[in-house]
This record gives sequence, structure tokens and C-alpha cells, in this order.
Amino acid sequence: MKTAVYPGSFDPFTNGHLDIVERSIRVVDSLTIAVLKNTSKKSLFSPEERVEIIQEVLKDYPQVKVQTFEGLLVDFCRAHNTRIVIRGLRAVSDFDYEHAIFLMNRKLLPDLETMFLMAGSDNSFISSTIVKEVAYFGGNIADQVPAIVLERMKKVISKHV
Repeated sequence: MKTAVYPGSFDPFTNGHLDIVERSIRVVDSLTIAVLKNTSKKSLFSPEERVEIIQEVLKDYPQVKVQTFEGLLVDFCRAHNTRIVIRGLRAVSDFDYEHAIFLMNRKLLPDLETMFLMAGSDNSFISSTIVKEVAYFGGNIADQVPAIVLERMKKVISKHV
């Protein structure tokens, strides 16, 4: 059985992330979305809220699990007996950063493979950072995040405006 991990902060989970998930499960049997607990970043949602939201978005995908992690991705992969990492690329400019991570992960866990999936043209401009910024200033992001995410974002942002 081919299992893979799709790591990231997912703050918030976008349609670009959803696209990568849907395409990933065409090539692997089981996918774990690993939500990074990054204490150095100011997040819109806590890691636990992100897990809850993503689980709700993906409730019809039984082959997808969602959980948090902290520390090194290779340690998470080792602990979960996973040797495939899924990474989405929006543009060529993402490749340099992702390539460096791939090389370090490979050095730390030599049998770890990384699959890079290019974002579809509809999603290539979407980033969680941009989505948060546009939403905060009242812009329309309805076609960039799942409806569940949009509603949760509206609630959080309305408390801070």
C-alpha cells in the first residue's frame, strides 16, 4: 500500500491545497495531511482548528487523515512508516526552496521520495498568505477556499476588525 504525507501549515486550507489532495489520492492509497505546529508564525487558526476544518472539508475522502506535527518532517515520516512526501508547486520560483528541502530530507532519510505536483492554472496564484490578506481587507475569496473555510475565516476576521 502506497502511503504519502502532504505537509504544510494550511492556514487557511485553500482550493489549491484541495487540488493537490485530490490529485495525490489518484496515485497513492492513503494520504496524511500533516499540519505543522509553527509557533513562530502568527496564525489565523490554531493547528487544532486547522485539523478540524480540513477534516470537515475532506469528510468524503476516507483515504485521507489529518493530524498535527512538530519538529522534523523526516521524523514524522519515520514514525508513520511513510516514504513519500507530496509537495505542491505554484510556480517555478517555488522550486528552489522546495528543492533545498528535498535535498535535506533525503540526506536525513535516504529512502524518502518527494513528489512535486504543479498547481493547476486555476490555482497557481493562490497562497494562504495572500488569501488571508485579501479576506482581512474585505476582498472576495469565495473561489479560492472551500465554503467551510470561508465561513470560518469570516467569523475569525470579524472578531479582529
